[in-house]
Amino acid sequence: MTRELSGIRDLADRFDVFILDQFGVLHDGTAPYPGAVETLVQLKQAGKQTLLLSNSGKRSAPNEVRLEKLGFVPGSWNHFLSSGEVAWQSLHRSLGDGRTVRCLLVARDGDRSAVEGLPLTLVDNGADADIVLLAASEGDRFDLDHYRRLLEPAAARGVVCLCTNPDKIMLTSVGPRFGAGRIAELYVELGGPLTWIGKPFAEIYAAALKLLGNPDRARVVCVGDSIEHDIAGGRGAGLSTALVTTGILETATAVERQQLYAEHGATPDFLLRAFLW
Repeated sequence: MTRELSGIRDLADRFDVFILDQFGVLHDGTAPYPGAVETLVQLKQAGKQTLLLSNSGKRSAPNEVRLEKLGFVPGSWNHFLSSGEVAWQSLHRSLGDGRTVRCLLVARDGDRSAVEGLPLTLVDNGADADIVLLAASEGDRFDLDHYRRLLEPAAARGVVCLCTNPDKIMLTSVGPRFGAGRIAELYVELGGPLTWIGKPFAEIYAAALKLLGNPDRARVVCVGDSIEHDIAGGRGAGLSTALVTTGILETATAVERQQLYAEHGATPDFLLRAFLW
């Protein structure tokens, strides 16, 4: 049974460690949600440990820089872990044998931070790729047919695709658009092999808990706006979960939320209107 709470302070009475989503909880991609900056600071002042866990294909450091540019207070969170960071570390370990690996990087705005420091040679099309790294979507600029044409030659050759941003919907300045997770589904539809890295999958939660010092899971709560990723992922890791109705659920009715709970087999322990103290 989901319990409705008035604010984050009610969770602070119950939990010591907070695993927080960023997009849709702290900000909408362009600005912080009202009160989010102050609430993050209040959690810190209350002695709570916070880890920001994001399905961002970028590494952790660029994400933290972006948060500061949006107006979040440096040091008001303890750790940041992105799916892009988990993927980078995994590739760094596996590509140390001197091979030349050609990579088709699907990113946003020409960003290359997901592969900087890795022994990869970037290529422009799937026909030349040894690996596909799907880090972000430009669904606000291109349609799915653009990605179909780009990826079909790689999928036809059985090239492995790593999706480091499983979100199927993303928030943009022009409204919700299809995310990298939807492009990853397209790759599977084209017959290509796919590996998911990020929420709701177990690897990123294991990395997060290790970064937090492996705390008592009964004292950890995950806060997010996605039932499919944040709530299902947290519950799969044996953690309590709290759903905020900002972000991708901003216009969803209570009935629609219930349908999503059933669809993804994940019901949150708590429900909050927003990330507010």
